[in-house]
Amino acid sequence: MKKKTLAIVLAILAVVMCFTFAACNGGGENTDDTTAANTETASDLDYIKANGKMIIGYTEFAPMNYKDDNGELIGFETEFAKAVCAELGVDPVFQLIDWGAKETELKSKTIDCIWNGMTITPERIEEMEISTAYMANKQVLLVKAENADKYTTAEALEGANIVAEIESAGETVAKEDAFFAKSNYTAVDSQAKALMEVASGVADGCVVDYVLSIGMIGEGTDYEDLVVVDELAFADEEYGIAFRKGADTCKAVNDAMKALADNGKLAEIAEEYKLSEQILVK
Repeated sequence: MKKKTLAIVLAILAVVMCFTFAACNGGGENTDDTTAANTETASDLDYIKANGKMIIGYTEFAPMNYKDDNGELIGFETEFAKAVCAELGVDPVFQLIDWGAKETELKSKTIDCIWNGMTITPERIEEMEISTAYMANKQVLLVKAENADKYTTAEALEGANIVAEIESAGETVAKEDAFFAKSNYTAVDSQAKALMEVASGVADGCVVDYVLSIGMIGEGTDYEDLVVVDELAFADEEYGIAFRKGADTCKAVNDAMKALADNGKLAEIAEEYKLSEQILVK
């Protein structure tokens, strides 16, 4: 009886050890696969280079990203991004986005970066990896030329209809600056739409990026009757490029940006779009 019992116990132990070894061996293989997968995706830069392209999220507004008469996308940011991508050895792919959903698109990898005159803020630094600041900007009030002398005080803006791009620096100013406290604010989906609202008379004014005024209003543009209210300027700020939080792509782009500044290419692009005075990377 004892010998039979011992034999049975030994047989059971052998089976258990066999299954345990198989499970451990199988688990080891899965771990190795997982580790390999994690290694493959740990570097955002490697992910982009493996794809051979950088998908750049943008909205249309001159002089940053806009279409020429032939329908080709041009602008300072467009040329700047192309030059940086050439340094990185990848192709630039420009993806038009809803500015209000930019962070979601970045995290989901629908796009690889937000490169479109994006103001650097503490909140964005918390959520995303932000490049070296490359351009100075501020927020300005645009109105029809006939109202340039009218809307120069907070009192004059009482009851006026003001618009700005949703989730933009302009929106922050319009909603939080005391100057606009007595006006009626409405969000729109782009800075270009904000200009259209003022030009059509739907809005009395819009709060937008100063650099936008360089390319989109005045003689020879679609908005010749719009002007900046010269006496006013709000929220001095700086532009940066946003990447996924922790992405090593950010450092690579910073290095490429510095190389373009050193060889004069960045200055050349800025001069072409009348933005030389705004450039911060020298």
